[in-house]
Amino acid sequence: MWSSEDKARDTVRRQGRGLSAGQLAEKVAEAVVRVRETRQQAASFAGKGEYGGDPVELALLWQARLTEWERVAAVVELAGHRAYAPGQDREGSLWAEEREQRRMEALARHEGWIAQRQDEEELGVGLWLSGDVSGRLRIMAARADLTPDQVVAQLAEYARMNDDGLVAVEPFLPR
Repeated sequence: MWSSEDKARDTVRRQGRGLSAGQLAEKVAEAVVRVRETRQQAASFAGKGEYGGDPVELALLWQARLTEWERVAAVVELAGHRAYAPGQDREGSLWAEEREQRRMEALARHEGWIAQRQDEEELGVGLWLSGDVSGRLRIMAARADLTPDQVVAQLAEYARMNDDGLVAVEPFLPR
């Protein structure tokens, strides 16, 4: 999950590309206004906002954006650049590389999880049984100190199909 700071850095890095010092100053001014507005909204609302957003989270996001816009404006001013170029922003570039590395690691973990799930030959089944059958299954499970799904799984282990297509279950003791 991205923090407010991560979201702000990503947004500012994308939106700031090519902006002059004057345009960056406008973005800082806009962020100051948004911080004030969102803080007022957060103070006056409890819980979720009208559209499901959390006003406190939005206020934190705008505060983080303000901080990042100010940092980017300072980078442009101190370096004497005409406009913001993300590639010339060492701190921003380092952050972006770290973020990309985390993203690639997360993708690799997810792909590994998917591969593992595909390798597992498990089958999840949801059954709707009649009251009579369900009652018998519950009694069997209780006597064996098992859950009904454990008994069904063991029944499946012992089930065999005959040459004529009939399914039969060998007698067994639930364990």
